Amino acid sequence: MRVFCLFEIEELEPYAADWDRLSRSVPFRSWTWLSTWWRHYGPQRHGVQHAWRLFVPCVFDHTDRLIGIAPWYVDSGGPQGRVLRMLGSGEICSDYLSVLCQPGTEYAVTQLLCECLVRDERVETYDTLPWDLLELSGCDAEDVAIGHLLQHLDERGYTIHRRVGPNCWRVELPDSWDAYLASLSKSHRSQLRRLQRKMFDNGRTVLHSVERAEELPRAIDLLVELHQRRRRVLGEPGCFASAPFEAFHREVMPKILLAGQLHFHWLELDGKPVAVEYGLAGGGVVYAYQSGIDPEAMDRQPGRLIIMATLKKAIEEGYRAFDFLRGDEPYKPHFRAQPRPSLEARVVPNRPAAQLRHHLWLAGSHVKHWFKSGLRLAGAREG
Repeated sequence: MRVFCLFEIEELEPYAADWDRLSRSVPFRSWTWLSTWWRHYGPQRHGVQHAWRLFVPCVFDHTDRLIGIAPWYVDSGGPQGRVLRMLGSGEICSDYLSVLCQPGTEYAVTQLLCECLVRDERVETYDTLPWDLLELSGCDAEDVAIGHLLQHLDERGYTIHRRVGPNCWRVELPDSWDAYLASLSKSHRSQLRRLQRKMFDNGRTVLHSVERAEELPRAIDLLVELHQRRRRVLGEPGCFASAPFEAFHREVMPKILLAGQLHFHWLELDGKPVAVEYGLAGGGVVYAYQSGIDPEAMDRQPGRLIIMATLKKAIEEGYRAFDFLRGDEPYKPHFRAQPRPSLEARVVPNRPAAQLRHHLWLAGSHVKHWFKSGLRLAGAREG
């Protein structure tokens, strides 16, 4: 096996099909998702130049078949020095990111990636991109490839700082809606059946799905409108207040639809849109990525209604799981979703400057934790 790094998106494009093969059908790892992310969040973002550059080590076997990819970029413009990060990280909140490997090769591929990192960490020319910090985020805590990579780096004497990230929440789906309802608590089951009779069976509430490209612009506009209205009521700016965020999704959604991976639905109550759900699918799993609800219709429970409708649709279409993604909102366990912890990790070389930056970061992190704990304690006392 051999490994070499690619630094330009044009160099990676010929490997798009192999990239998707290695993604194991997780949409957030796909070539479409991550290459589109780079175009919107890379070095030239909305007219502002950033000190970012692709850094994608690729592993080939003895037949020159691509069997491993580390989808990384390097940010040279911050106080942490040159930081390697995952493509798709940041405000897009991509979950289940990983090192992409042919099944069964995780140990060998990540060993080669480790050797690549050790080599490039010691070189002092820009073309080989020496690094001061490897920052991993949005990874499943049980991810095999990430686990092996951290093991190899730990054995080389690198400083590894791990912490538990936000939970994702996943429902394992049975074969039928009735079987799913039977898995719920008696009170929740009764509530959903009552909503089914009151809101769906009489035709008042109808679920619509995007099936053709010409339907998508109106549906996206509806998502942006309802999401932003709801967040403003809560005193928050909303995701779509970010121009790169909205531009990214407006570009990537038609591509996902063409690939058959887009699950975009909206709910009309008495002929008026009250909720919208934007999801992705792959490997038998539906991922509920973003939603919007009409703040003026909260007494009709639009959020619960669209969760009911999209869960039921996923079961009817034969999906094996429904993933609510990150965030510990209380409605998720209420729908029998189980937590899947994520992992955040920082890998630091033993060079004095890199270690100093890391210790300063740790000190600042502890101060923030103490400050937040103090605020929570003060709030509890006032309450």
